[in-house]
Amino acid sequence: MKRFISRVMAVMLAVGLSMISFQGVAADKAFADTKVVLQISDPNPFKQTLVLNVANNLIKHYGPDQVAIEIVAFGPGLRLLFKENANKGRISSLVANGVRFSACSNTIRNMGKKLGHPPELNSNAVKVSAGIVRILELKKQGYALVKP
Repeated sequence: MKRFISRVMAVMLAVGLSMISFQGVAADKAFADTKVVLQISDPNPFKQTLVLNVANNLIKHYGPDQVAIEIVAFGPGLRLLFKENANKGRISSLVANGVRFSACSNTIRNMGKKLGHPPELNSNAVKVSAGIVRILELKKQGYALVKP
């Protein structure tokens, strides 16, 4: 019984630490005047480019320290965060300016079933339990939802 409790406690600690580390990412710009979550759920490359353009325009307008931006990808929009997506250089540039990229774990799992293996993601993508849940969490923190 003690062994079981020890394992449960270890799992709870690991989950708690992973939540803290991701929340720490969200909190790094907690005092930004403007907070925006950009949704990408469309497979269209034009929409992917548009989302990245909007993020870039927000940074140019407000400055990287005055705006908190998170791009949440789910459903067919997860393709933006595939490892070999044509936009990987732009994603790296945006990350260097503080933009966060979240990838829906539900979508990853479902795409993995269809592909026969989980899709390889851009190293800058942070997995979240569900894209829509992440968006709702960010809205509660004062983020404005934009779906270009």
